Amino acid sequence: MDGRRRPPRFGSGAYELTDETPVYVISVAAQLSGLHPQTLRQYDRLGLVSPDRTAGRGRRYSARDIELLRTVQALSQDEGINLAGIKRIIELENQVAALQQRVAELSAAVDGAAAVLQQREAQVHASYRRDLVKYQPPVAGNALVVWRPAPKRQGD
Repeated sequence: MDGRRRPPRFGSGAYELTDETPVYVISVAAQLSGLHPQTLRQYDRLGLVSPDRTAGRGRRYSARDIELLRTVQALSQDEGINLAGIKRIIELENQVAALQQRVAELSAAVDGAAAVLQQREAQVHASYRRDLVKYQPPVAGNALVVWRPAPKRQGD
């Protein structure tokens, strides 16, 4: 398994059917994809499409597998890409999808950390004493200084 399949969820007696649920036998998958069953077996051996297996080792294809079979066929027939190239393309697309998912997770974590930081900053600001005046450094350049000599004392 390539890690993209989740076990079916059973809840309240209903079976959840998704695009990743393996439901099609090889003959139906061949008809839906427009390929010969032997071609599907070859793609499985090469690792291009990896269907789930039953307890008796029979192949079960999902809707996503059918879509991938059509993509492989299009790349092979229409674009002239060999099967090794198609395998590499699929690997890279899976890697890109995994990286995009990781970026989304990290972005959510950063957003959460920023929210916590803003909340803590607000708590610190709320704890300031209100009777204190914020220090403002003197501004140089526009100050006017008036100097007056001290009056002379009588004994000087």
